[in-house]
Amino acid sequence: MRLLLAEDDVMLGESLVSALQAQGLVVDWVRDGISVIHAMGSETFDAVLLDIGLPQKDGFSVLKAIRQRQDSTPVIVITARDEVPDRVLGLDAGADDYLSKPFHPDELMARLRALLRRRSGRVQPLIEHLGLVINPASHTALYKDVPVKLTRREFALLMALIERPGRVWAREQLIARLYGWNPNISSNSVEVHIHALRKKLTENFIVSIRGVGYAVRTE
Repeated sequence: MRLLLAEDDVMLGESLVSALQAQGLVVDWVRDGISVIHAMGSETFDAVLLDIGLPQKDGFSVLKAIRQRQDSTPVIVITARDEVPDRVLGLDAGADDYLSKPFHPDELMARLRALLRRRSGRVQPLIEHLGLVINPASHTALYKDVPVKLTRREFALLMALIERPGRVWAREQLIARLYGWNPNISSNSVEVHIHALRKKLTENFIVSIRGVGYAVRTE
């Protein structure tokens, strides 16, 4: 899961990045409202954690701007402003959820999973496909009833591919999903992870589309 964190408090931002990365998430962090709009105009994120009290452009204005351009990326507002009128304003501006500071990282993770589950049209917490069962909450997987040990990157890659079986992901899209704005990656990192997943599942569970990218087979 790739997140965009919009938070101008350095201590809180560092704490959130550490906590979310420990859960296997890729987090790109910006500290003002203009940067949120620019990032969302050029990149794809699974969800946005949006503080309201941002400099340059406040969170409510950012929400309105991204929704006006028909961007449906799930947004969770995170703010110390927890009065009812503020929550109503945030939700009416286009937020999908509202979380008051301070909050526990586990609650944030649960809300993120619920948002993404609804967005993908799933009602069950487990993801099942062709004998593979994934539990996003525990980061565990079973293939034909046998536990599969996955690294953090392998799990993130498999989650991306299996959310929509048959969808073809370009290599560049997968790099962004796995690493965000981190420049310290090897040129063949995606291929290495794909190779490892094929060994742990089956060779044809993930198919290569020549000149395009990769997809989980549909049958």
